[in-house]
Amino acid sequence: MTDRPYVVLSAAVSVDGCLDDAGPERLLLSNALDFDRVDQERASSDAILIGANTVRRDNPRLLVNSDVRRARRVADGKPEHPLKVTVTRTGDLDPDLRFWHVGGEKLVITADRAVEKARAGLGDLADVVGIGPDLDWGRVLDELGRRGIRRLMVEGGGSIHTQLLAANLADEVHLALAPLLVGQPGAPRFLGDAGYPGGPSARMRVLEVRALGDVVLVRYAPKERG
Repeated sequence: MTDRPYVVLSAAVSVDGCLDDAGPERLLLSNALDFDRVDQERASSDAILIGANTVRRDNPRLLVNSDVRRARRVADGKPEHPLKVTVTRTGDLDPDLRFWHVGGEKLVITADRAVEKARAGLGDLADVVGIGPDLDWGRVLDELGRRGIRRLMVEGGGSIHTQLLAANLADEVHLALAPLLVGQPGAPRFLGDAGYPGGPSARMRVLEVRALGDVVLVRYAPKERG
């Protein structure tokens, strides 16, 4: 057994809890100050994780954008960019997406039955590892810990955030609240229905509240419920 990484969930949401609207274009929730904060969080992390649905829908790059931060990582003996990780139950991953072609190393964690499909589709674009008959989040974190990941930034999507919080595996939640109201049926939300530890009355400890222009950052410690 290796030490599991410190898990930070990061999301920008509207006032009514949406990660995006229901339209085809990505809704811009953060502002320049918050994007810079996220870039710092990425630079401070050993790995960034997103779900396969988010890879398909958003086609993200997940890079450290600051030249200074990348140079500092290299000076500290780290790669320019954190390891990029995605999880999939099916192994259905498009090799043409930007996720695979920019940044540093990529890792796919999947169920054993989907390993060959993922490897056949991606070739040498990513390391693919199976962790058992299904995607158990404890085993996901164990695998990352075995690879030396000490700080993991999780950038979505909502089902990933929900599962990690419900399993009491998130150490911090960084929630950037944008002054927008989406109000659309079908818009993706930060969290879904789940049996969260402690039940509805368990209050998480607030670590920080900070204004970043018109965005408000709130940092929570979800394991510290009272």
